Formats: sequence, C-alpha cells, structure tokens
Amino acid sequence: MQLKKFMIGAALACSALILTACNSNNETETSESSAKTTESSVDLSKVDLPQLDEGVAADEYLVQMDTSEGTIQMKLFPKQAPKAVENFVTHAKDGYYNGTTFHRVVEDFMIQGGDPSGDGTGGESIWGEGFKTENSDQLYNIRGALAMARSQSRSSNGSQFFIVQNNKNVSDGLAIQYYPERIIEAYQNGGAPNLDGEYTVFGQVTEGMDVVDKIAAAEVTTNTGGENSKPTNPVTIDTISILQEPSDSKATDSSNSTEATENSETTTTSSN
Repeated sequence: MQLKKFMIGAALACSALILTACNSNNETETSESSAKTTESSVDLSKVDLPQLDEGVAADEYLVQMDTSEGTIQMKLFPKQAPKAVENFVTHAKDGYYNGTTFHRVVEDFMIQGGDPSGDGTGGESIWGEGFKTENSDQLYNIRGALAMARSQSRSSNGSQFFIVQNNKNVSDGLAIQYYPERIIEAYQNGGAPNLDGEYTVFGQVTEGMDVVDKIAAAEVTTNTGGENSKPTNPVTIDTISILQEPSDSKATDSSNSTEATENSETTTTSSN
C-alpha cells in the first residue's frame, strides 16, 4: 500500500514537472510546484470552502462546457479569483474557446485546453497580456478543480486552463497547519496538492467528472517536448455556455484591465 502511494506521488511529481506554461517553444503548460510549506496566518478551520459546497451559490457562476466527449458543468468563484473568472467568462461569451481542443492530457493528473492554436503554444488573456496568479486559502487543486495554466512567470496567465483529474488518494503528508481539515479529506478522493499556491484555482466541476476521466484516458502520443500527452484524437470544446451569473453584478468589478495587466511579464519554460 505504501509503495502504491509512493508511485502515485512520484507520477504526479513527474507530470507536474512538465505542467508550467510557455516554454522555449512558447508553449503553455503547468509546472512542478511543491506542496504548501508556509503556515497560514488565517484560521483554516473557519474559512469558507466553496469547492466543497453542494449546489451553486448566488455569488457564483455556473457554466456548461459541451465537448465532443460529453458535457461538463463547473461553478466559478469570482470573489476568490476575480481576474481568472472574468477572463474565462468573457472568452466563453465571445466564443473564444469554441472549436479548441484538450491538447494535453495526462491520466491520473489533469487535462489541459484553452489554446486556439491547438498545440499549447498560443492563446492570450482578454487584456492581450498576461495577468497575475491569484491565490486563496479557500481554493485548492482537489479532484475536479479548474485552474489557469501559466509559464514560470506568475504574471503570465493567458487563456489556457486545466482540470485536475487524478482520483488517487494524495492526502498523506498534508498537515492541518497548512490545509483545512476538510480539504485534506477531499484530497483522499484525488487531486494535485503539489500545485497549491502556484496556480490560480477559479472553479470546480459540479457535473461531468466521468467525461473528464474519459478525456484523460484517451490514447496519447509523444509531443514536441517529449511528454507522452498529445491525444491522437483530441476532444473538442464545442461551446461554453453561461447558465448562471452572480446575482451581484459587481462580483467581478475588481478585475479590470489596468490591474490585470500590471507587472505583466513574458517568460518561457519547458515544452508540451
């Protein structure tokens, strides 16, 4: 059992090594990050954890992603990640993601999409420049989390995103000084805690994890970066529809173009 858990952890770490975004080929991915090691100054036993709540709150979005493999519904958290949510919702409304593919899939880790070029080298934010990574003590890379992919620069978020798919227990070693107890319990059902604090989590799958699992299990071949993650028959995102908008129309007001592009940087890292 311990050997099995070690192998799962090692596999996640290896996959994360290549999950960063923008490499020498200008490719967007998601990179290796270590588990949280800085104790929070917040009382984690009292924080709201919207990913774990049933249903969709009045201050959250509900979106539906129709793919060639099936439908995925996700709730989005504009209060915790205003820029990422505004960016994703605006792109969705504009049809930016229509016809794009999940160009990178790693079973027992995540599926990645949102690149109009279809190979991980393209895509941009609604502001035309990268925006800063948003971290929250309320959001984590548990199974079903929706997060932004980026390069080594924390200000390089663009259009690409990923959905955490791993369904193996990764709760071992997570301490209550760094994680809410309910999140540690959630990690028993899967996730990628090694990404916490490094990538902007801005949503959570509410329906359709079976579709995510199917996409992750697709036959893959080696991509240009040497990773075995390029689908031989990529799943297509047909449309993304907004089923519910926050009752408070100001939910994403704090995410404006000036603030979003502040200190934007351009960097490159490993390939897809």
